[in-house]
Amino acid sequence: MIIDCGGRPLNLGSPVVMGVLNVTPDSFSDGGDHFDTSLAIERGITMISDGAAIVDIGGESTRPGAEPVSIQQELDRVLPVLEVLVAEVDVPISVDTRHAEVMAAVIDAGAGMINDVNALRDPGAVAAVSQSSVAVCLMHMHANPETMQDNPQYSDPVQEIYDFLAVRVSAAEAAGIDRRRLILDPGFGFGKTLNHNLQLLANLERFSTLGFPLLVGLSRKSMIGEILGVPASERLYGSVAAAVLAVERGAQIIRCHDVAETCQALKVVAAI
Repeated sequence: MIIDCGGRPLNLGSPVVMGVLNVTPDSFSDGGDHFDTSLAIERGITMISDGAAIVDIGGESTRPGAEPVSIQQELDRVLPVLEVLVAEVDVPISVDTRHAEVMAAVIDAGAGMINDVNALRDPGAVAAVSQSSVAVCLMHMHANPETMQDNPQYSDPVQEIYDFLAVRVSAAEAAGIDRRRLILDPGFGFGKTLNHNLQLLANLERFSTLGFPLLVGLSRKSMIGEILGVPASERLYGSVAAAVLAVERGAQIIRCHDVAETCQALKVVAAI
């Protein structure tokens, strides 16, 4: 399967890695590491040389408890990095944003994918994407980043998240977004307890029945930390193990910080 990301192909014939490039001061794992534009550009190029098939730039932290930033702040962080990477590399560049105004601006600047934790529920978001040719990832998030970990509850997390994604797919298609541009993400860690996350991972193949590529982001997340009892900086091995399990259960895009290590693991899975 090949997804057209605004004119740049993303080949999903085998599982691929999406490199995380946060240009924020406060993201949970790498906040501040690439806040400088030149460092962010250098990191993006390195991730591609390490094997990333797509790079995901984020200008607003959506970690639990994160405070929102202004549209202008987000654009000031994202656009300088996006514009250089679009000009210098061949792979699609994604932007992780939940705001319609940011979506419109980054699409104009050459972004090939919108990675939306809010599944195009911001007013104007569906229209911003439908008027373009970019791919879009629809993710499930309980509540919002400020409150999503305040005692999230589900009667059946797998079924409820499945139903939510089905509804968002219908909304996207009704607005004229071709289903061949859609990617789904169950949203590990976004309003879920450890038990919810483990249920999702154990039953990930259920989401493949919706008929869309699955993107999974498990890298360095609190669920790994809770299992291992280690800080974010020491979650590499657990993150790679979770990535392998996700691919075995149908994930086609693994969003991660540690690109080279994850690419090696996925090459072994693909060979087998």
